[in-house]
Amino acid sequence: MPPTRIAVVGPTATGKSELALDLADALGDGPASSEIVGADASQLYRGMDVGTAKLPLDERRGYPHHQIDVLDVTQEASVAAYQRHARADLAAIEARGRRALIVGGSGLYVRAVTDALDFPGTDPAVRAGLEERARAEGTRALWEEMAAVDPLSAQRIGESDTRRIVRALEVLAVTGRPFSATLPRYEDLAPTIHLALRPPREALNARINARAAAMFRPASGPGLIEETQGLIGAGLREGPTASRAIGYAQALAVIDGAMAIDEAIDATAAATRQLASRQLKWFRRDPRIHWIDMRLAPDGTPPDGERGRVLDIALSLLPGATGARG
Repeated sequence: MPPTRIAVVGPTATGKSELALDLADALGDGPASSEIVGADASQLYRGMDVGTAKLPLDERRGYPHHQIDVLDVTQEASVAAYQRHARADLAAIEARGRRALIVGGSGLYVRAVTDALDFPGTDPAVRAGLEERARAEGTRALWEEMAAVDPLSAQRIGESDTRRIVRALEVLAVTGRPFSATLPRYEDLAPTIHLALRPPREALNARINARAAAMFRPASGPGLIEETQGLIGAGLREGPTASRAIGYAQALAVIDGAMAIDEAIDATAAATRQLASRQLKWFRRDPRIHWIDMRLAPDGTPPDGERGRVLDIALSLLPGATGARG
């Protein structure tokens, strides 16, 4: 039997990637024993590195990473397509006798690979009609329509998330069932330990604010504005999902002269804090998750030894792994 899968999930900016790598180091013989499968919709895109806080290649400790940098910015991210490819990655990893770590904060993407999730088909004509209505009537009108018939989805989908609102209404029109009804019970397809990091909320907000500022005003090297300028030539503006990603939408506004950099930083931080709130609500509903409380100073910085303490707690939750950290 392959090793138990590990899913490291939770809100953005909590340090999921670092914990996953620390676990991989503690549990085996380096890159020969573990591989990472990303579950972050925005990190699927090539070239979108700064704005998605993608772990640089030289910081991945040699571990193979899958479902990162697999789409052009002109392509539409699809959870159904992601499911096919990510499950194939998991099967190949385990066929090699290695442990798979699923890492990310996109809740539906996580469940697409851990659970028996089947995605309803699409109807291009229905979708086109809904997208036209969103342009003519505004996204808020469609969100209110969704909230009236599918309040659970309305709790999970932001009022300005046009793509997901359109998808929820499309599923309702095609199947006659609310989108939320397509989500099954929380049951793993294969043995999986689910871990999530939970910092104090004020400290998490401070980390998010600092990250947003660093993206637009990096201490060294190109920042989000420069990255976005480069992606425009690759078709970012035409991308149906990439162009709306948090940070990139604000960077485009700066490039177009519609927003000052300070305004873009504030808007990006606010949108990311809202995303973190939605992620917390999503993952709190999953009874399988073991929450690990993090100790952070009000400015978001961890005290000495905190990373090791978190790793020890995570190891204690894995079958047969207690004391694996030397």
